[in-house]
Amino acid sequence: MHRYPLQDNPSYAVVKQYYVHSDDTVAQQIVVHKNIPRGTLFRRAGPAQKVYFDSNDVRACIVTCGGLCPGLNTVIRELVCGLYHMYGVHRVLGIKGGYKGFYSRNTIPLTLKIVNDIHKRGGTILKTSYGGHDTSKIVDSIQDRGINQVYILGGFGTQNEAALIFEEIRRRGLKVAVVGIPKTIDNDIPVIDKSIGFDTAVEEAQRAINSAHVEAESAENGIGVVKLMGRCSGFIAMYATLASRDVDCCLIPESPFYLEGPGGVLEFIERRLKEQGHMVIVIAEGAGQELILPSDKSNKNRPDAASDDLFHDVGLWLSLKIKDHFARNKKMTINLKYIDPTYMIRAIPSNASDNVFCTLLAQSAVHGAMAGYTGFTVGPVNGRNCYIPFHLINEGQKRVVITDRMWARIGCRYLMTQQN
Repeated sequence: MHRYPLQDNPSYAVVKQYYVHSDDTVAQQIVVHKNIPRGTLFRRAGPAQKVYFDSNDVRACIVTCGGLCPGLNTVIRELVCGLYHMYGVHRVLGIKGGYKGFYSRNTIPLTLKIVNDIHKRGGTILKTSYGGHDTSKIVDSIQDRGINQVYILGGFGTQNEAALIFEEIRRRGLKVAVVGIPKTIDNDIPVIDKSIGFDTAVEEAQRAINSAHVEAESAENGIGVVKLMGRCSGFIAMYATLASRDVDCCLIPESPFYLEGPGGVLEFIERRLKEQGHMVIVIAEGAGQELILPSDKSNKNRPDAASDDLFHDVGLWLSLKIKDHFARNKKMTINLKYIDPTYMIRAIPSNASDNVFCTLLAQSAVHGAMAGYTGFTVGPVNGRNCYIPFHLINEGQKRVVITDRMWARIGCRYLMTQQN
């Protein structure tokens, strides 16, 4: 163990109780019944009084994998700045193009000058990709380069693959810290409160919903359909609906629905148009996939996703079904506008809330790696950043609980759910 570098840093000299005690933990469940154990506890993130790595010996690398997400550049910047300013680490390597960048020798040195203002831009300066994971080749590259800290930014699949890298490193007996930083707009990583980019995505989704509402309200029998991200989890659609106050119908993967017949979506649309003359529908991209017949599956969305897990454009499908329904119903003419802001949302810089969140996550990740922890994802649990073992993060995707209070709150806005 080595002396902690922040002891001589004037910026931190006035901070009381700055160090996190090794026994500090955060409970996964904070609301429990009397006499029932609190369940799983996680190590609280933060600076340790003694560190495992000598700053002069650290050679770190950062890689971004999967789809774009607001906040990626902010995390990259804060990892580099945190390593440099807090610990005096000068050697940080950027792995370009996702996992395959490890063995394609596609790297760039990351300096303070290079990352200075990248948080103002969307995307990732390291570029990203899906797939390309080859555990043996990746660890070979880490070993050959003398890297001893690996920071991996990615979503659910990426964190699964980070666990494989960690296991291979442990099998080889290498002294390398492997740290995951959760990146997914869908907010579908379990255990943690939220992941980077989610706040920005919900905020930006408001612009699309507002546009759909203006279009619908300005036309006779106007209908605005907005498709938002959420392949298996409808968190963006749910939170955007609650925030906007203009949505009449919210459809998510966790809550099955049907189109035809009493209680169906089409009947509901007719009723709302008769009541107020316009309506707005928000649908998550993974909702209603089971309803799309083979004859309707000519177009697939998300061409950047894994080839075996493509989703069909449910927003376009729903829009066509609505138009077809009212074309057969000669009593009512509609004006429908379909908006898909997916790539606009993914590509924007993070907002103020996410920028602060990214900074805290990055600094927590650096503290954990320098203290010698490995095989964990850093994330907030009940408002406190924690070190969560990979195996707990990878136990399944987080989904909206439709029997929970948050989903029930949407019921006041004419929620469409399957009738029992």
